[in-house]
Amino acid sequence: MNKHLQELIELSRLDQAIDAFEPKIEEANAKLREVEEQEGAVEAEIEALEEDIRDAELKKAKNDLHIKELTEKLEANKKKMADAKTEKEIKALQLEEEIAKEQLDFANEEIERLDNLIETRKNEIEAKQAELAALKEKSAQLKEEVTQELAEIEKQKQELFAKKQELVARMSQKILAFYDKIRRWAKNTAVVPVRKQACMGCYMRINDKTYAEVIKGEEITTCPHCGRILYLETQKEEESAE
Repeated sequence: MNKHLQELIELSRLDQAIDAFEPKIEEANAKLREVEEQEGAVEAEIEALEEDIRDAELKKAKNDLHIKELTEKLEANKKKMADAKTEKEIKALQLEEEIAKEQLDFANEEIERLDNLIETRKNEIEAKQAELAALKEKSAQLKEEVTQELAEIEKQKQELFAKKQELVARMSQKILAFYDKIRRWAKNTAVVPVRKQACMGCYMRINDKTYAEVIKGEEITTCPHCGRILYLETQKEEESAE
């Protein structure tokens, strides 16, 4: 096989191996993002529960003030009742008293409801804080694992980069420029095997003349349909692909 073609095949495999690390890096970071998003969601739930408590406390304060006003009104009403001289005045004061008592009962019931709500929200916050603590513990452990995983990936990447640099240094710059031009659009399928007389980049059948050139492997042959660099797949590679 042509020396330049061998180098291109090796370079293509190195590029594929280097690029294959990107999904692994993204997967590792995605695990961490998932836990962090869960933490954020729980923190938002806690904030919403705390807002409910603040709102309930404010409503309680308003009801307490209303109760005080109603109590003062009932006290004043008693004095007016003692001074009332006509039946009409007495009936009017009795009606005011009934309305005030109903409002007083409602305000007390509302305070009781708000107290129950506050207690419920506090229990929910306690449960959410326990959930958040567990998530933070999981996040810290996962962060350590991801850091180690990324360090190992980076180490392997650097080893491949070193091999690539060594290969590129001894390659013809003209051949390298040709490869880079194809790789700009073909990505990691710039150099592909021929299988059953078909280009494994565009999957089109190549003609007999081109196929014969690929079999000889004396020159760099490109696919007449897509322009990718072709090479003859060995039996072992073909069996592995199947």
